[in-house]
Amino acid sequence: MPKFKPAGRRGFLTALLVVSLSGCTQVNAGNLGVVTKWGEIQTDPLPEGIYFRTPVKTQIINISARVHKILASSTASSKDLQVVSTQIALNYRLDPLQIVEIFRNIGTRVVVEGTIIDPALQESVKKATAQYTAEQLITKRQEVKEAIALNITATLGKSKIVVTELSITDFQFAPEYQAAVEAKQVAEQRALTARNDLARIKVEAEQVEAKAEGDALAMLARAGAEAKAQELLKRTITPDIVYLRAVEKWDGTQPLVVGEGGAIIDLGQIKRAAGR
Repeated sequence: MPKFKPAGRRGFLTALLVVSLSGCTQVNAGNLGVVTKWGEIQTDPLPEGIYFRTPVKTQIINISARVHKILASSTASSKDLQVVSTQIALNYRLDPLQIVEIFRNIGTRVVVEGTIIDPALQESVKKATAQYTAEQLITKRQEVKEAIALNITATLGKSKIVVTELSITDFQFAPEYQAAVEAKQVAEQRALTARNDLARIKVEAEQVEAKAEGDALAMLARAGAEAKAQELLKRTITPDIVYLRAVEKWDGTQPLVVGEGGAIIDLGQIKRAAGR
C-alpha cells in the first residue's frame, strides 16, 4: 500500500470527498428525477430522495410534478368585431406517469410552458371569443370560461398536460365601447324602473276601483234590503195593528185640541170635571 505524506493524504482525501459529493444528487420534494446515461433517457423516473451517480456518465434532472399556475394575456376579436383583451389564469401539472415522455418530446417544465401551454391558451381564447359578441362575453362569462377550459383541456391533454383549473380574471374593451355598454345598462335600468312604477300605479288604481265598486254594491244591497223591508211592512200592516201600536205608546195623557179663535181645550180636564 503506498505511503503518503500528511499533506498528500489530506489532498487525496479532499479529492476523494469532492468526487464522492459530486456523485450525489437529490430529487426534490414534489419532483421526479429523469435519468440520462451518456445522454440516453432512461425509462423509469426516480422518486424523491438522494441518489449516487457516476459523474459525467449519469445525469438526474428534476422535473416538477406539482400544480403550477401560468398567467396569460390574449387580444382577440369578438363576434361583432370588438377588440377584447382577456386575462387568463391556468393551473396545470405534468402527468407524473408521462414525465419521461414529456421530457423526451418537449423538455423541462419551463420549456413546456413556452412551447405548448402559452400558444394553446392564446388559440383557445381567440377561438372562444370569436363565438360571442362583446356584450355576451360579459353577460355569459361562465359559459365563455367553460368553452375556453374545454378547448384548452383537450389541446393540452394531447401533450400529457393535466388542466386543474382555469379562470378568466379580466375582460377589457375599448373605452368607447365600455362607455356605450354602461350607457345602455343605465337606460335599461331606467326603463325597468318606469315599467315597475307604471305597473304599481295600475295596480293601485285597480284596487281603488275595486273598493269603489264594492262600496257601491254594498250600498245597493242595503237599499234593496230596506226597500224589501218597507214593501213587506206595507203588505202586513192593518188598522188594528196601527191602533195597537198607538195604545202601546200612549202615556195616558189626553191630547190638547185647538178650538176656534185659537183656544186650547184640554180634553183630560173636561173629562175629570165631568166625573166630579
